[in-house]
Amino acid sequence: MTSLRDSYDALVFDLDGVIYRGPEPVAHAITAVEAARSAGLKVAYATNNASRPPAQVAEHLRDLGLTLDDDAVVNSSMAGAAFLAQEIEQDSLVLAVGGEGVRIALVDKGFEVATGHPKKRPAAVLQGYGPQVTAQDLADAAYAIQGGARWVATNTDLTLPTALGTAPGNGSLVAAVRAAVDRDPDVVGKPGPLMYTMAAEILGVAPEKTLGVGDRLETDVAGAAAAGMDCLHVLTGVHGPADLIAAPTELRPRFVAEDLRALDQNYTEPQQDSGSWSIGSARARLDDDASGPRLRIEGTDDSQERLRLALAVLWKAVDTGRIDSAKAVNCWVTSK
Repeated sequence: MTSLRDSYDALVFDLDGVIYRGPEPVAHAITAVEAARSAGLKVAYATNNASRPPAQVAEHLRDLGLTLDDDAVVNSSMAGAAFLAQEIEQDSLVLAVGGEGVRIALVDKGFEVATGHPKKRPAAVLQGYGPQVTAQDLADAAYAIQGGARWVATNTDLTLPTALGTAPGNGSLVAAVRAAVDRDPDVVGKPGPLMYTMAAEILGVAPEKTLGVGDRLETDVAGAAAAGMDCLHVLTGVHGPADLIAAPTELRPRFVAEDLRALDQNYTEPQQDSGSWSIGSARARLDDDASGPRLRIEGTDDSQERLRLALAVLWKAVDTGRIDSAKAVNCWVTSK
């Protein structure tokens, strides 16, 4: 048995729901990340939240107790600006919709930037999250797109974890603009690979030796997989056990843990043995009784081991057509 920290050369962390929720750190996150860095792993952060520039995000992380340089933060505004730099002339006018991070990313790539109703027609619109985005900002984006501007969205996360609860995310704002225009945006953040590959390049580590860490299946897990990275899914953010069990094949993480303490713990993946799966002396199987399929887990009271075993058993049962995802979730619920 080895720890995840000993199995990779670099880590790329999502932020919202993994490192912090709003201004406050997630439990155990800071200690775990600093321990990984002290052990020699290279660390970067990749977030779909485009509202703040990387330097501001890095300062927030340092305030929480992390050690990092500003260039360790990659956000979807940077990915959007990099994408546009390949698509339009460098000095083109781009309408920035979102927080200050969107504007700065565009300036850094040499674009002329408009943040309000532009006086001339923009060549593109880069839309990212910003807590101060107004209905007028969304209208200006729609007008520009209707006039032929290239439309790029930093991400389409429908929700955003905050210290107060779950708020509408950039995907909700993108949907509002989409209702007024006749085409979809180019989306550059997760689940695309661009931010992960940018982070790997900054760290100088190959994707296959880099572990992505996140809390959302359709963004973090999918984005890491698209970049050729394994992913650790932690249960401190958006998606919980039922979401994992119901996930389609392409959204299933290789590793699952309650929180980032798992990085320094021995991690044994479930092994299949005939009709059951095991982790050490703990075993799990799917039996059929009079009421239907029943998940049975024996030999462990550890919640993480139970979930990892359940995922192995239930994913296999779904993939072979024995049960559907709804029944799989019900098997998990009734196994407790």
